[in-house]
Amino acid sequence: MPFFSQARGFRRLWPLVEQNLERVFDNGKFSHGAQVSEWEEALSAYTGARFAIGVNSGTDALILLLRACGLRPGDEVLVPAYSFFATASSVVLAGGTPRFVDIDPVTYAMDPRALAAAITPACRFVMPAHLFHRTADMAAIGAVARDHGLTVVEDSAEAIGMRRQGRHAGLYGAGGVLSFFPSKTLGALGDAGAVLTDDPELARAVGALRHHGRSGPTLDDFPAISTGSSWVGTNSKMDDVQAAVLLARLTTLESDIARRAVLAAHYTERLRGVPGVLRLPRSTARSEDGDRDVFYVYLIEAERRDALVAHLERQGIGTEVYYPVPLPHQPAFARAGHRPGDFPHAERAAGQAVALPLHPDLTIEEADRVCDAVAGFYTPRAQAPSKEGGRLK
Repeated sequence: MPFFSQARGFRRLWPLVEQNLERVFDNGKFSHGAQVSEWEEALSAYTGARFAIGVNSGTDALILLLRACGLRPGDEVLVPAYSFFATASSVVLAGGTPRFVDIDPVTYAMDPRALAAAITPACRFVMPAHLFHRTADMAAIGAVARDHGLTVVEDSAEAIGMRRQGRHAGLYGAGGVLSFFPSKTLGALGDAGAVLTDDPELARAVGALRHHGRSGPTLDDFPAISTGSSWVGTNSKMDDVQAAVLLARLTTLESDIARRAVLAAHYTERLRGVPGVLRLPRSTARSEDGDRDVFYVYLIEAERRDALVAHLERQGIGTEVYYPVPLPHQPAFARAGHRPGDFPHAERAAGQAVALPLHPDLTIEEADRVCDAVAGFYTPRAQAPSKEGGRLK
């Protein structure tokens, strides 16, 4: 059983994907064309952002967003100590310096109290990351940022569909990003990403930077080589093939999110009380307040995590360890001089957290098999408590 698969769902969507692809071929522009423009409009409508700018990856989205916000060489950007590598590497690639902040042990996101203690005179930006199934505490982080004159940008790469008080992730500060890597809640068939913002000048800058700094309209303008460049940009245009796929997949996004919620609830019911499972995900979203969590992954903390992963692998069950080495302890950031114990919450999560298979194609029977295997590791010859009757197929 793979950790992730989109094969069955993609087959069901293929007629719509094929129809969109035929329009790409008819148009004859395969990058930065009409389908990208259509995708940006659809994404803007879904998220509520005034502007959605398609780019070729979530990582590039972070880099371009930071550059468009005016990041200067030597500027420090406060980032969580526990996140995907691109959260910190994007800062370096944009010309800044990451400054690491420990996480809240409940949300896995940047701890607002630790954030306030980490600020230095060189800090100009704070970039929280929304991880796994819910957003960071943006009200508290925003308050700290205002008190210290920091610009807020969001690594909301995992957060499609997540909302607090009706506002979509990525729209709490200057802007945010989305990743459409295949395993994401809304995944393409390769790399793709987007920047979200309500700021027209920021949108204009990102739109230029993704296309070699060329100013003015360039979407569907082939080859646009006569357009002048106002910035030193890069080649981060979105492919129309990926836009065609994403337009099709957007039609099932809400049902996919609902399916993920059903599977997550089933996991929680089956794994609650299993010895060795130290922590299960919790949701604090209140739908009546416009809140929604979205289960991008189902993350647990477990005793003897690595041995559990090996046990599940022997039974043909794929898992993913998020994230085995905290960012400050990555070799790439060794010059910062951080030592074990500097980020205790991030280090604990790195040693105990593991994600179980979770995607819309997963069946309840497959989820039960995962739960039985986890319970069998901690209580040999026993199974986790199972709910009889009324099971979803």
